[in-house]
Amino acid sequence: MLEKQRKRLRRRKKIRAKVSGTGQRPRLCVFRSSKHIYTQLIDDEKGKVVASANDKEVKKAGGKKKTEIAKEIGKLIAKKALEKKIGKVVFDRGGYLYHGRIKAVAEGAREGGLTF
Repeated sequence: MLEKQRKRLRRRKKIRAKVSGTGQRPRLCVFRSSKHIYTQLIDDEKGKVVASANDKEVKKAGGKKKTEIAKEIGKLIAKKALEKKIGKVVFDRGGYLYHGRIKAVAEGAREGGLTF
């Protein structure tokens, strides 16, 4: 398991070296654990979190699957971003592969009105 974490952190460092958020175009950062998923819009110039959303804000009624919840989180973070007049973001997948729940968050954010 440690090797898997080490590889993810290595990928994360490579991504963060290239991706940076600004006030006009913040970084959409995704963190995924085995049970939960969290997203944040971060302005790296000021070091501030502009908005955040997680699966605890989304109703889990009806026995939804994790990917369905992740898509709703993407829509929720897009809604919060548009309320703050942010339409463009930079996607930071946090070292995770663009697959499954990470992909669902990105698709939900795009459906919500954000452009990457």
